[in-house]
Amino acid sequence: MKPLEIEVFSCRSDNFGVLLHDSETGATVSIDAPEEAPIIDALDRRGWTLSHIFTTHHHQDHVEANLSLKEKFGCTIYGPHDEAIAIPGLDKSAADGDEFDFAGRPVHVIGTPGHTAGHICYYLPDDALLFAADTLFAMGCGRLFERPAADMWQSFQKLMALPDDVRVYFGHDYTLSNARFAVTIDPDNAALHQRAREVETKRNSGEFTIPTTIGLEKQTNPYMRVADPAIRTHLGLTGATDAEVFADIRTRKDNF
Repeated sequence: MKPLEIEVFSCRSDNFGVLLHDSETGATVSIDAPEEAPIIDALDRRGWTLSHIFTTHHHQDHVEANLSLKEKFGCTIYGPHDEAIAIPGLDKSAADGDEFDFAGRPVHVIGTPGHTAGHICYYLPDDALLFAADTLFAMGCGRLFERPAADMWQSFQKLMALPDDVRVYFGHDYTLSNARFAVTIDPDNAALHQRAREVETKRNSGEFTIPTTIGLEKQTNPYMRVADPAIRTHLGLTGATDAEVFADIRTRKDNF
């Protein structure tokens, strides 16, 4: 089985668009549908025809083009079971622990409430790919709109359990801001400082900062490092639970 081809491009003001293509079957999936024109441009550029949309959550900047793309291509739309009523054009709902097939590959659904109540991620173990949308960002996590920090921490623990080599594609280009914030939480982390410098260089040259990996996030993402004694001491939270440290970091980011 040939590896999936991946096309990454910009949408809206700061969304990442992602297309996956299986060259053997011709199947092509868009991870969410933030904006019609850039998605169609990317499909045309690669000569692909859209067959699926994998929707992660109901926010408008992730579902805006669902109906127009479905009308144009007749694609099948998957989306979160707990937000089914809010997903335009939904054909098949999926919840935590569900599995379905895409181009002969298993797709595992991971429920990650936090950013929204029913947010899901899509994990393709055969290709070591995770599509985390607005749950996990490079050196960051999604803003908590519909569920408390304790729920997002549980979601993060599910993602941290994945193999370190899993490549993570996320929904927005917040990497530079996340890096600048992360060093205020984890100032003694040499790997983080090195990564922050690399991100500055990439952004200055117009390069994308996607994907990341689970292993790299474990080393440099403060939300995955809440048990680290140095972070706890720096924040004055040596006796707090992991969930409390996570919540404190997220609150600090909200006010950064």
